[in-house]
Amino acid sequence: MQNQQPTTNIHNSKVMAKIQLTKSGGNFEIAPEGNGKAVCVDVTPLELVQTQFGPKEKFRLVFELDESAFGVKQDGERFAVWSSGFTPSVHERSSLTKFLRGWFGKSLPTNLEEFDVETLIGRPAFIVVTHSVSETDSKIEYANIAACTADNSGAPLKPSGKFIRKENREKKDSSGAPAGTGAAWRKAEQPEDSGREDWQTCKVHVGKFAGVQLGDLEQSAVEALIAKWVPVAKAKPKPLADDKRLLAALAEAEKVIKGATDDPAGEEPPY
Repeated sequence: MQNQQPTTNIHNSKVMAKIQLTKSGGNFEIAPEGNGKAVCVDVTPLELVQTQFGPKEKFRLVFELDESAFGVKQDGERFAVWSSGFTPSVHERSSLTKFLRGWFGKSLPTNLEEFDVETLIGRPAFIVVTHSVSETDSKIEYANIAACTADNSGAPLKPSGKFIRKENREKKDSSGAPAGTGAAWRKAEQPEDSGREDWQTCKVHVGKFAGVQLGDLEQSAVEALIAKWVPVAKAKPKPLADDKRLLAALAEAEKVIKGATDDPAGEEPPY
């Protein structure tokens, strides 16, 4: 390997891979909370995602969920849930290595530098799904993979064969409609996604950075807002709706900044 940190053998085509959560929107049905059998049905192609720490290539894993544990969607098909975004690194402290260690357990390959993530497709798992709820309106926003471990049931879930991998989905034509007959295009399977978390797209409405998205600020500027503006905003007897949104976004940013500080050796700061 030429890089200092080993990377997985993952294809280099680029499509959006949003970090961490499956976003609701349009006709996308969020997987319910619960735990049960699952099976990996997609390793999304890499896409260059712009982050506060510079551009990073990321991909996600997609799992179909067992009907007996999670039910089915309105169309009768299985629910699916998307993992967090992973950089293709198998550094011992990388998010990908930690996820694989939890999933594989003692059977984790010892030579991860030569591990091909495409071999994950069809691999069964036992998954815990939780929801993230908006602090502003209490609506469910995301389905998260809270835990992914090995399926030791002896009767693993197999792919339904109906899920269409992201790299195989038809491209839309210039009008925005699916190209061709559209028979293979199932928009509901994959939520639209900008490559950023919601807190990163929250616009600042105070000070010299008014109108700028939080994710476009330098970390020092975000830390200044947390230290100086947050206490003032929290002291308001009746904070504005914009205040509440920015407070919630800064709370998420603070968690990410703290996480990056606690794990300085990590190769992919999420902020």
